[in-house]
Amino acid sequence: MRVAVPAGVRLAAPTLDYALIGLMVALGIAAPFVVYPIFLMKALCFALFACAFNLLLGYAGLMSFGHAMFFGMAGYFYGHVVKAWDMPPELGLLAGVGGAALLGLVTGALAIRRQGIYFAMITLAFAQMVYFFCIQAPFTHGEDGLQGIVRKPLLGGLIPTKDDRVLYYVVLAIFLFGYGAIYRFIHSPFGQVLKAIRDNEQRALSLGYEADRYKLLAFVLSAALAGLAGATKALVLQFATLTDVSAAMSGEVVLMALVGGLGTIIGPVIGAFIIITMQNYLAATGEFVLVIQGVIFVVIVMAFRKGVVGEFSEWWRRRRTPGAAKAAD
Repeated sequence: MRVAVPAGVRLAAPTLDYALIGLMVALGIAAPFVVYPIFLMKALCFALFACAFNLLLGYAGLMSFGHAMFFGMAGYFYGHVVKAWDMPPELGLLAGVGGAALLGLVTGALAIRRQGIYFAMITLAFAQMVYFFCIQAPFTHGEDGLQGIVRKPLLGGLIPTKDDRVLYYVVLAIFLFGYGAIYRFIHSPFGQVLKAIRDNEQRALSLGYEADRYKLLAFVLSAALAGLAGATKALVLQFATLTDVSAAMSGEVVLMALVGGLGTIIGPVIGAFIIITMQNYLAATGEFVLVIQGVIFVVIVMAFRKGVVGEFSEWWRRRRTPGAAKAAD
């Protein structure tokens, strides 16, 4: 589907985005030599999950309270294909992405009929249905979860996944692939139409764009990428549990996106690393980690209303264009 974009619309990313992305890739390559690889892989999986959610809310303006169903179900699909059917991990990843995309298509087709809080409530209802399905379904093993998923080598044995550092670079490549896909979507004519629908849906409709088709496509793409994150997490940690499909997980991804900065290309990555780092190093405090997260969330919302990256980008813009602040006033 070809989309016409008005003259003067800039599809390229700003210089700051390029600099931050370059820094992110450089840090990603060097990171396993100074940080525990398992922690980094888990953080990368959640970073991709947060970016997938940001594609939906930050750029399409669609608030989902049930995105964990795509993340968690993809992990179950991956584990069942690899463990029960004894298939290669590549097919497990494809099953996770395909299953999440199909679930997103069904959910999105019904949810986009409503807007605002009603849309969010429909996604939450579907997520709760999926959660209770996972409790009862035989292949998920209920509350015990799907455990003991063997790490099989990739590409017919060419890439040994039992070495954590080798597997880290596989996960980094998967993350960069997903991140690159989101980047391309955002900076394409399709992404410009999504932003137009987010800002003023009635005007987009008056220009001839079928808003529901664009919103459904954005929902399915977001679900598929969330599924890629969930399947990769199952590959790394070798299990899939009810936690990954719970309402709490849906809340966590919202928190990651908000902390980093909605509508920014790198904000959800920063937000995910902040939250996962907190959970990892504050685990000794038990349930107080949730209280600490809540306090930090309130502080960030009050002091950094656009998120960490959003506020930094705004400061950078004002620094590069001193007259911008006066113009805004």
